[in-house]
Amino acid sequence: MAGARPAAKKTAVRIDQLAWHRIRPAPVVLVSGPEQFLADRAIRQLRDQLVAEDPSLEVNDLEADHYTPGELITLASPSLFAEPRLLRASSVEKCTDAFLTETLQYLEAPADDTYLILRHGGGVRGKKLLDAIRGGLGGGIEIVCAELKKDTEKLEFAAAEFSAEGRRVSAGALRALVQAFQDDLAELASACQQLMADAAAEITEATVEKYYSGRVETNAFKVADAAIAGRQGEALILLRHALASGADPVPIVAAFASKIRTMAKLSGAHGASGQLASQFGLAPWQVDRALRDLRGWTDDGLGTSIDLLATTDAAVKGAERDPVYALERMVSVISARGRLR
Repeated sequence: MAGARPAAKKTAVRIDQLAWHRIRPAPVVLVSGPEQFLADRAIRQLRDQLVAEDPSLEVNDLEADHYTPGELITLASPSLFAEPRLLRASSVEKCTDAFLTETLQYLEAPADDTYLILRHGGGVRGKKLLDAIRGGLGGGIEIVCAELKKDTEKLEFAAAEFSAEGRRVSAGALRALVQAFQDDLAELASACQQLMADAAAEITEATVEKYYSGRVETNAFKVADAAIAGRQGEALILLRHALASGADPVPIVAAFASKIRTMAKLSGAHGASGQLASQFGLAPWQVDRALRDLRGWTDDGLGTSIDLLATTDAAVKGAERDPVYALERMVSVISARGRLR
């Protein structure tokens, strides 16, 4: 098309891009991505590495969005006793013009025995700085902290928590933990650490149930499992128990939606569990479970249930006066496999 702007050239990455747990010292360390928990852990891990090398490490923090001109150069200047320095700059995605200008100048000649961490949570602000670092200016590395969205990624994360401590954990326990803490990676990590501290033997699904049976998400999935299997009476009892225990209706609807959406994805699909898991971005156990859950369901029933889930989600968020009634209606229809009575 005449007058169209040429596409912007993508900056070639000439530095190492590493996972959060592979962070290592470098003159400049760009910690990018939206997953704040992993970013915090990576930054803490680097600080611990540097302190282990030299306990006299001097640590200073900068707020890139409230930056005072000259602050970076002042903190990076050699001290009287020449201690190594770690400078941690937060909120680089909201940085001031002065921070951007002075950091680009600093990258031309980073200070000796100084490690500059730049935490950028995402967005276009500071792109010139990011492109310069990724292009090799400053001799840095990038630590990529992408959000863990898929259950497979969260399962791998939880498994790594136990593996790092040499602890045995069953596949069922990992699945139960991810279901219980799927919305908060920090809470998932904390739960893993708590189980390792308190449980002496192998951590099983029963261990997770003992410690976290009161979690809203766990109760929600039990309600959903009973309803999808057609056990209406059991599902309604579990629902009332969850609500009486203080469960929020919103994550209960989310648990149903998660399972019904997975079933809808696999409805009519053919192939081995591993092949389908790769095709749909699921874990093999999720495929096996969804295929089991689909027995007795029709596409029309799934469609009706998906529409009802949207209505119920709006209802529990204020569109209707009685969220409990909306939940019970949802449980009844899904227990009937989407057949309206």
